[in-house]
Parts: sequence; structure tokens; C-alpha cells
Amino acid sequence: MSFINPSKPFSRSLAASLLLALAACSNAAQAATYTMYRDAGCGCCLNWAGHVEHGLEAEVASVDSDDMAALKTARGVPQDLWSCHTMEVDGYIIEGHVPADAVAKLLRERPEGVAGLAVPGMPLGSPGMELGDQVQPYDVIAFGPGGRSVFASYP
Repeated sequence: MSFINPSKPFSRSLAASLLLALAACSNAAQAATYTMYRDAGCGCCLNWAGHVEHGLEAEVASVDSDDMAALKTARGVPQDLWSCHTMEVDGYIIEGHVPADAVAKLLRERPEGVAGLAVPGMPLGSPGMELGDQVQPYDVIAFGPGGRSVFASYP
């Protein structure tokens, strides 16, 4: 017994509606604009952007900035959480080498009181900071009006 019978008009209409709904859902994550601000002299930022593009199937626009400190301050990134690049996506700030799966979780769950995620500094082994088999454990910190908390830990 088949639920959708392509020879019946109602079934064709239902099938088309289901396909459109699936397409809309899959395009929702891609519809967000990913804009990364970076110092033009920093190469790890582009490596990280490639990780995000691959992990989230999204395009990251890279914008060079001459004053990253002013940019981070204007966007509310606490100074002790600063790293080398800052990304804006769908109303959130992503600071530093945050893994794509943590960004995806933030965009999916949208926790209350969180303005963004940060990986302070530049820990070895984080996305964009790969150096052979050298890995430093690190935390992804959620920050915002709700305070701070560990959002994820790696490895």
C-alpha cells in the first residue's frame, strides 16, 4: 500500500508540497549570512572559515578590518574572550576558533540570554589551528546578557 499515488491529483499535490517543505528546511541553515571579520595578515582565519563552510554547508564572507579591537568592542565581545577573528551570523557573534558543530547547535537551539560563542586565544587543534597531532583541550564559552557558561568542550 502506497501513501502517495502519482496518478492521483491529490497525491501529486501532496508530494509536491512535501518536497517544497523539505527544500525550505534544508535551505534555512544556508539562508543565514556568515560574515567573518579578520586582520588581513592572519592566515588561520581563512582556514577556520573553510572549516565552517564545509561543516555548515554555507559560504563565509571574509572582511578585512584595520581595527579588530574596535569591531569586537562594538559587538559586545568581552575582552578576555577575544581571539583573532569575529563572525556575525543570524544575530549571533562567533569569536575565534569555534567548531562548526557548536555554531550549528547555537543556531538550532537559540538558547535564551546568549549573544554568542567564543573560543578565547588560539588553541592548537581547534579548527583552523591544526598543527600535526598537537591538540590543546579548550572550551567554547557562551556569553551574553545571561552571563557565561561552557557551551561545549573539546577534545
